[in-house]
Amino acid sequence: MHFQWYPGHMTKARRMMQENIKLIDIVVELVDARVPFSSKNPDIDDLAKNKMRLIVLNKADMADTKITDLWQKYYEDQGFFVARVNSRKGTGLKDVKAKMETACREKKERDKKRGILNRPLRAMVVGIPNVGKSTFINSFAGKACAKTGNKPGVTKGKQWIKLNKNVELLDTPGILWPKFENQQVGLRLALIGSIKEEILNITEMTGEFITFLRESYPGVIRERYGVEEEGTNEEILEKVARERGCLMKGSQVDTEKAARLILEDFRALRLGRLSLEVPDEQ
Repeated sequence: MHFQWYPGHMTKARRMMQENIKLIDIVVELVDARVPFSSKNPDIDDLAKNKMRLIVLNKADMADTKITDLWQKYYEDQGFFVARVNSRKGTGLKDVKAKMETACREKKERDKKRGILNRPLRAMVVGIPNVGKSTFINSFAGKACAKTGNKPGVTKGKQWIKLNKNVELLDTPGILWPKFENQQVGLRLALIGSIKEEILNITEMTGEFITFLRESYPGVIRERYGVEEEGTNEEILEKVARERGCLMKGSQVDTEKAARLILEDFRALRLGRLSLEVPDEQ
């Protein structure tokens, strides 16, 4: 499968981030804890040079805990501050606040010496589409101040959000980068819903996902759908379709419907806590 998607508004969003980065003390980058490498935009490293950096492993409740531990160490070893959160429930947000303050302590001291007092800490919140930025900001602020949605591209323009007298957040639209060098990255982003589904072949994509499950989480398909994990991916999809009543006229199996069912089950945590990548593969 080939994943390529870079609509014009993303160029505009990138330019906007470039213009605003000079106003910022710290860049808070949200990544999806199930795909902490694939959901980390490499362009941000270039845009945020010389800024303090905090990586927030969002949706940590959906990822494999042991693998999330490895990812936290991986990014901390690279000099990032790292926090893990579940934005929907608000868990981990205190840790985010504490790490933001630790990261910016030196800058605050420098400001104090220069006579700049009580200036709020300014953080830019960045991340790819559908990584949960708006939900994170709403939970962090304790009120609905950013639009939320489960589709990519809900946040259209920048907005400043005053959390309290000490912290201001700049929310930005989610941006992908122009080209996926590694198509596995594109696949993982498609699986978590960061690429618009209209341009995807769902059956082929779910087939790739089945390959991953068989290799990394054997038994999950059998446990969830009551079918054996033998044969080709197409045969497994057909077995799931029959088992779950995904049929067309004349009792013909509807593999696309079965593929969507598996995808929905993954995104709704019905397959359990899964991580799609580990640090030593990168």
